[in-house]
Amino acid sequence: MAWLLLLYGLWALASAVNALAPRRGPLLVFVWSFFSSWMIIELVWHHLVIGLAIVAALVAGGALEHPVGVAGLVASVVAFALLAAIGWATRRTKVTVGGALVDLEPEEGAPRFSRASIVLPFLMGRRRGVHTRRNLTFARVAGKSLKLDVTVPSAPVPGGRALRPALVQIHGGAWVIGDKREQGIPLLRHMAAQGWVGFNVNYRLSPAATFPDHLIDVKRALAWIREHADDFGIDPTFLCVTGGSAGGHLTALTALTAGDRSLQPGFEDADTSVAAAVPFYGVYDFTPHGAFGADRDVYRRFLEPYVMKSFVEDEPERYAAASPIHRVRPDAPPFFVIHGDRDTLAPVDDARAFVSRLREVSEQPVLYAEMQGAQHAFEVFPSVRAARVIEGVERFLSTLWARRGLEPGTEARLEDALTD
Repeated sequence: MAWLLLLYGLWALASAVNALAPRRGPLLVFVWSFFSSWMIIELVWHHLVIGLAIVAALVAGGALEHPVGVAGLVASVVAFALLAAIGWATRRTKVTVGGALVDLEPEEGAPRFSRASIVLPFLMGRRRGVHTRRNLTFARVAGKSLKLDVTVPSAPVPGGRALRPALVQIHGGAWVIGDKREQGIPLLRHMAAQGWVGFNVNYRLSPAATFPDHLIDVKRALAWIREHADDFGIDPTFLCVTGGSAGGHLTALTALTAGDRSLQPGFEDADTSVAAAVPFYGVYDFTPHGAFGADRDVYRRFLEPYVMKSFVEDEPERYAAASPIHRVRPDAPPFFVIHGDRDTLAPVDDARAFVSRLREVSEQPVLYAEMQGAQHAFEVFPSVRAARVIEGVERFLSTLWARRGLEPGTEARLEDALTD
């Protein structure tokens, strides 16, 4: 028992320290550090409760009868203190999101996740009055059928309107893996419960696909959704887009390249504009000038051979064109950028620079919420933080939707409220 307590204490302490300061380093270290910190941070209260139960059982079994067990208890107590600190930081997510939304922080009666779904995170993806239609083909390209899922509400159209707003979700996976079934489900179902229609889209993946194939496919999906707006009862003028990681990168680019005919081969005249963009922990700079591109291995092992299929030194203009920070324009739609400050995959410095550039150039509101203590993909695994962030995204998008049918002069006041 004593040795088991020591082993647990050392493991718990190492995991807690790694969660506070995740590492990049060699591949094996990086993979362990990322997944360990991700699971510890986003399920910190669950780890703390289970850990206390394990230590209590070992102590009751006589683990403290040997000095080794005492050392294990000390390590466990220190680990629990660190976990409690991490948990306290996650509680500030509501404050962080509320600060980004200024005076649009959810009020009494605003849609919230139930306490049960916070304690049992798997319940976050379950919502009454919502159903999903799967595997609708929206394009056939390069010998591949591209498909999407549609999350449809049974609730009345919000505000008594004739049409519903729509949200398009773009999955992540480093442009090489991932699927529409794996990401964005809690967000889309939460939005559908408020009367929105959600679309979760697939796109071609590298290495078979070469950028900008991924972006072109997302635009194909937007064009198809608009063409079939009547089938889903949605407002074709109010399509919003969201996604995380590679999906966050594609979200930002989709919002910033509306009307770019070079990215719409065969459907050049289609309207691929969006009403708002909500990128989660995206990559915003493919060039060596950003924090993401500062690591030469990013090019040598990944971007050059698999995604871009060209050398950055030979074709720097392609890497700049693939960078949202170099695509910022005055007519960009409203943005709500969300990022974790301990992201080891998509550096937070690039997100800050992207937001700063957007605020300098864009004529629309630009909101930014930086999650304290959050890793990459923090909302993929349902958690307390994920619930608070999803609720904030709903407030942001629903407020923009509400602006479409308000009294004259109200829109200006809401725009002031949205501006950080």
